[in-house]
Amino acid sequence: MQSFDEFKISKQLSNALDDFGFITPTPIQSKAFSVIASGKNVVGIAQTGTGKTLAYLLPILQQLKFSKEKHPRVLVLVPTRELVVQVAGEINKFGKYLNHRVFEIYGGTNINAQKAMLEQGCDIIVATPGRLYDLVLSRALTLKAVKKLVIDEVDVMLDLGFRFQLTNLFDLLPANRQNIMFSATMTEDVDVLINDFFIAPVKITIALSGTPLDNIMQRCYAVPNFYTKVNLLVSLLKDVSTYKKVLIFVSNKRNADRLFESLDEFYNNELCVIHSNKTQNYRLRSMKQFNQGDNRILVTTDVMARGLDLDEISHVINFDTPKFPENYMHRIGRTGRAAHKGESLLFYTEKEHDYKNAIEHLMGIKIKEVSLPENVEISKKLIPEEQPKTIESKNQIKKRDESLGSGFHEKSDKNKKVNKGGSYQYKIAAKYKKPKTRGDKNYNKRNKKK
Repeated sequence: MQSFDEFKISKQLSNALDDFGFITPTPIQSKAFSVIASGKNVVGIAQTGTGKTLAYLLPILQQLKFSKEKHPRVLVLVPTRELVVQVAGEINKFGKYLNHRVFEIYGGTNINAQKAMLEQGCDIIVATPGRLYDLVLSRALTLKAVKKLVIDEVDVMLDLGFRFQLTNLFDLLPANRQNIMFSATMTEDVDVLINDFFIAPVKITIALSGTPLDNIMQRCYAVPNFYTKVNLLVSLLKDVSTYKKVLIFVSNKRNADRLFESLDEFYNNELCVIHSNKTQNYRLRSMKQFNQGDNRILVTTDVMARGLDLDEISHVINFDTPKFPENYMHRIGRTGRAAHKGESLLFYTEKEHDYKNAIEHLMGIKIKEVSLPENVEISKKLIPEEQPKTIESKNQIKKRDESLGSGFHEKSDKNKKVNKGGSYQYKIAAKYKKPKTRGDKNYNKRNKKK
């Protein structure tokens, strides 16, 4: 079995790995180190929770020497603010004995404060594409010194609508650079991006895109509606010894708030919620409380599904079945990390049945279905999205009611006239014999001579 000593890394990096108990590299780390160190373009596909972040950080930190260069030499792009904080923290953790300046850039904070910090210079920038692009356009940041570009979770960036910023940033970066991309899934949009901007990349695949980790047990429940899902969840979470640390995913912010309010009366002190409408400080504080075990249950949207390294989650519960099967893979990857056992539950309604089939098709396996417990009440209460909609027929023509009498009659011939526009104006001019020579200077001169 290979060890980090075989990578021939610097003593500073080796000491940092020893401090945190890292002895044996994961398969993606073993395969990626020499390829990234060679300077080639790299596309890495590996299951979530297998150490992709360290796979690209280790060779980059190994090769990044001290420099007085003011402008950044390494740029790491990630889709969310939480990932910026996490990746920057990992760089500081493993580079603790090195002298590299790391700076975080993301939206939701004062841009002028970030401009002031950039004036001091940095070696590595970890950023979300939107705020980074704003800083580049305002000329507060120059990318001319970037030698290595890392794109982490690129499929999420495309889903979030960052294609415009990404393609424009590619044009602003130096042509002579190394491109490194890592993800747990590969989509058609990502393939197009690679073909357009990556020159002869080396593909490193540890598992096929959409392959779940073997140490995650998966089960699913067929549930009729939202509030029956709530009843099932309340019943399951009562078993504190089994459901020790639970991450619950919903499809949108509205459902996150609804579920939080429904669970609050049962699990008030054990519960927290995160979605994009929450402030950055609130989100980071909730993550910290959940990680430390102050809160047992965290309700969130897919903002938490990508790349975040949360410690020892016992269960991931998909309260809403995701429309895109790749999102399911990222969700369940929050549990079963670092070879620990994990469990995933999927709740699906009749409308979500096709989404479940798409997930099973992507994974190539059937998720084990479990019957609803007898003590779970089937709720008749429906959320607005589940209530039947009355569709009115379009372009209804109301017939005249003869019983209304003579007060309702057809228009007179005079009122039936239609405005004919330009042609009508010419007819009026002809009728009233407007002077044809109006403004004709030549005609007037000829008459004067006579």
